[in-house]
Amino acid sequence: MAETETVAAPTAHATVGDSEFDRDTAVTRREPGVYDTDLSAGWTIVNAVNGGYLLAVVGRALAHALPHPDPFTITAHYLTASEPGPAVVRTETVRTGRGLSTGQASLVQFDADGGEVERLRVLASYGDLDALPDDVRTSAKPPAMPPPEQCFGADDAPADQRPMPGSSAIADRLWLKLDPATLGWALGQPSGKGEMRAWFGLADGRPADPLSLLLAVDALPPTAFEMGLTGWVPTVELTVHVRAKPAPGPLRVAITTRNLAGGFLEEDAEIWDSTDRLIAQSRQLARARLT
Repeated sequence: MAETETVAAPTAHATVGDSEFDRDTAVTRREPGVYDTDLSAGWTIVNAVNGGYLLAVVGRALAHALPHPDPFTITAHYLTASEPGPAVVRTETVRTGRGLSTGQASLVQFDADGGEVERLRVLASYGDLDALPDDVRTSAKPPAMPPPEQCFGADDAPADQRPMPGSSAIADRLWLKLDPATLGWALGQPSGKGEMRAWFGLADGRPADPLSLLLAVDALPPTAFEMGLTGWVPTVELTVHVRAKPAPGPLRVAITTRNLAGGFLEEDAEIWDSTDRLIAQSRQLARARLT
């Protein structure tokens, strides 16, 4: 790694609505329950579209379709690998209540013959985070992490160890500073602990909101790297619980894996804001390539 230098969080100059994240997750209502979108190549790892980005696209469509604004719980099953390009999100309102509304959605693309291919299917309940009582009773504690200036991002690696241009387009759109204690894999010395921690933000400084949390839970390098595995770790299922709107400032994301078995592993993520509040939790099942 390069010598440590002071690196501040990105200045918030892109507001919600005008950032690259908002443009690339935009959906256009064609008719009731049908939304057109274009999956951007800017959120890929090699050729794979990131699962958290896909969830944010579908999450935005559901926010349009349902009467409540914020995802409280959202679960996606990833059926086939998505590709950059046009896609359609179809939504259905399952139930509408006073405090929660529930909907389901599918994201589909089309093959060379015009056949429809379903990429992921989502079930979610939405509410209004601002309407929740200010009552927090928790035993959870924020992760112990060095400040951002003592953590490392892709630009801190020696030039000959940085990713090839275009190999991980999503890295250019994120502000990630990884905890050195979870970076053994980058030095060829994985710890075996199945942990990954980082400071997180969007590179253009857009402030975090509930929709961007759907991306954040799936934006760090896989915990499989610290378990000595390499290569793509595709998501099979991902569930996110959004507990509160984030306070201004960078987020801390901590992910752990306790059980890798039969080529599958779980990743449990927590997101903490600048006030030390736990604002989102997630669990995903992913497939690991055993080497």
